[in-house]
Amino acid sequence: MLIPVISDVHDNLANLDKILRWCQLNQVTKLINCGDTTTLETMHYLAANFPGEIFVVRGNIDIYEDDDLLELKNINFSGAIGRMEIDGLDIAFCHEPDKIAKILNSDSVEKEPDFIFYGHTHKPWLEKRSRTSVANPGNVAGVWHQATFAVLDTDNKRLELKIIADLK
Repeated sequence: MLIPVISDVHDNLANLDKILRWCQLNQVTKLINCGDTTTLETMHYLAANFPGEIFVVRGNIDIYEDDDLLELKNINFSGAIGRMEIDGLDIAFCHEPDKIAKILNSDSVEKEPDFIFYGHTHKPWLEKRSRTSVANPGNVAGVWHQATFAVLDTDNKRLELKIIADLK
């Protein structure tokens, strides 16, 4: 299964549309959003144009109330930190990188996650911490760095960075 990981959309609907078209072409059913979508209108747009499940955490400049997302049935909102299992992979995600230590040092989990995704810095990044791959998909908005997103292939446990300008 392919799972796109996005962050820092900052209301850039043109780039978000390119990702959503890619998702449709690749029959994607789940998407992870690491925050800073920014407005409720953009969250509504994302929910209306992606028919699958969307896993979302709050970014530092998201300007909507948590309860506003309740009416969006395909949005799974986790607050500051999200965690789930997909295809046998333990996946955690947050917006700000300072939350990574909290995820790794949590007493409530028996093992470290396979992947932790985060946003905030806008810079694509991948590193290994013990057995966990920690990755920033970059930013959809194209602010400070080229507009990118990541794709996790759960079958082979590999990550690929996609440059949005290269999407057809």
